[in-house]
Amino acid sequence: MNETHPTDWRKSSHSDSGTGAQCVEAGRLPGAVALRDTKNREAGYLTLTPAAFRSLLEQARRA
Repeated sequence: MNETHPTDWRKSSHSDSGTGAQCVEAGRLPGAVALRDTKNREAGYLTLTPAAFRSLLEQARRA
């Protein structure tokens, strides 16, 4: 089985470094976006379609 792993993990520039803030990272997958918790990267990641990821970002911006 050929397993693909997310690449190019990125954290928001709005993340507050040094204060223990809750942050997530987004990584690229073929045809998908992966999200993981920066405090527990080894726990795995959530996979979203690009459309679902865009919708999540839009909702977060409105909050």
